[in-house]
Amino acid sequence: MNLIFFFAYKSFLKTLSYIRRFLDTCFVFLVFKGNNVIFKNIKSTGVPYVMVAKGGKLIIGEKFAMNNGISGNPIGYYDKCTFFVNNGAKLIIGNNVGISQTALICHAGITIGNNVKLGGGVKVYDTDFHSLDAKIRASKKDSLNKMKAPIFIKDNAFVGAGSIVLKGVTIGENSIIGAGSLVSKNVPDNEIWGGNPAKFIKSI
Repeated sequence: MNLIFFFAYKSFLKTLSYIRRFLDTCFVFLVFKGNNVIFKNIKSTGVPYVMVAKGGKLIIGEKFAMNNGISGNPIGYYDKCTFFVNNGAKLIIGNNVGISQTALICHAGITIGNNVKLGGGVKVYDTDFHSLDAKIRASKKDSLNKMKAPIFIKDNAFVGAGSIVLKGVTIGENSIIGAGSLVSKNVPDNEIWGGNPAKFIKSI
């Protein structure tokens, strides 16, 4: 009896999963269209948070896949994916890119190449959000004086779960960032980096 219930339960969940994924894809289509996102074919579990300001651009290539919440990638991160593109900024995502519970916060420019994987909970920030000067931070001019610089994540790179990529960083082709790393310096092609701050570990 328990075995019958087990298989019936699993079959029910599988059917429900197909229905949810179809509905999720429909909602993602509406959210992207409503934010004037340029995209092609998308596979999505859950619905992301998307905010593209007037004058900002979000362009996504073919075969893009994302997991929002824990159901699509159960490794302990519960957030939706976040796409924030400020006025005048440009976020470009290449072909065959996969992300999970990822935050892409673009105030200048973020370019993600082809075949890139961003693990669960990865955050990519091309800005400090606030001025480094305490007096300016305490004033109304804070947001106008924040530092920002474009980020480039090149083809075939893999950024491990829970990592943070900061402004002005380039991650080279085929390179790997270990889980939980803070990337504040450029990573050359074909290298593995990890730690806080991230440092060279070995060549691939």
